[in-house]
Amino acid sequence: MSSKKIVITGGAGFVGTNLIRLLLEKTKYKLISIDNYSSSSRKNHIKSSRVKYIKAHTKNISSVLNPKQIHSIFHFGEFARIYQSFLQMDKCIESNSIGTNAVLNFCLKNKIKLVYSATSASLGNKGNDKNLSPYAFTKSKNLELLENLRKWFNFKFEVIYFYNVYGPGHIKVGDMATVVGIFEDQYEKNKPLTVVKPGTQTRRFTHIDDTINTCVEAWRKNKCDHYSISQKKSYSINDLAKMFKTKIIYLKPRLGERYASALTKISNNRKIINKYGKIDLKDYITSFIKVKNYENKKLIKVY
Repeated sequence: MSSKKIVITGGAGFVGTNLIRLLLEKTKYKLISIDNYSSSSRKNHIKSSRVKYIKAHTKNISSVLNPKQIHSIFHFGEFARIYQSFLQMDKCIESNSIGTNAVLNFCLKNKIKLVYSATSASLGNKGNDKNLSPYAFTKSKNLELLENLRKWFNFKFEVIYFYNVYGPGHIKVGDMATVVGIFEDQYEKNKPLTVVKPGTQTRRFTHIDDTINTCVEAWRKNKCDHYSISQKKSYSINDLAKMFKTKIIYLKPRLGERYASALTKISNNRKIINKYGKIDLKDYITSFIKVKNYENKKLIKVY
């Protein structure tokens, strides 16, 4: 087992927890999670002698880590919601600008390998969507900074573009809930599904397993490349809601709403390697409904 450790920022969140589980399976490294628990939970902690959880903000990363012990950092601990970034812009900037700058400086100064989670939200509509929201703006600026660090200092990193990640463990309630998670929660509670108008917005929903497998693949290849992990097929929010075969109601349009999910091909003049997931959204939802219907039948028999 290597004496060096891998750090996962946001390690108690949805993506971070699943990544830790995969790294435990695929590597022999000890792992450190850094999380401020603003949208994550200690319930996600994985019990393993190889995992250490630290409660801290990424802006303080240099005060909680010994750089000599760190092999690489998966930086996934950022503010990650579009509409909420208008309501909590201070937290978005603190996390995505101040916190990320601290992580990049820590990696640069100590020659630590970085894997950074980018977002399709910042580069859609031929790059014009980067100004749709504080979230998209901060994420796009981080990409510009990374490319400049590469030119100025030969900084080594991998960039992974996420596309509406869903799957077991995603957030179902609260401000940071995913749309798939929200619909699952509403279905479980026998409530109408709430679709933000117009409902024709398309997304390339990508399963968590496909996402984290690409992250680890990029980390292993160590080629300093940009990758996107998405589905070839887009679904509209209406399509998604109809998969649940239940009542739908519509909400008013929201600030920063994206209407298309075009694949990201170029980022700051860097060609992006497109990877496509194996798990289809429709199959996932069908399986979810079957399980819930079976559970409901068992409850009815009990009573």
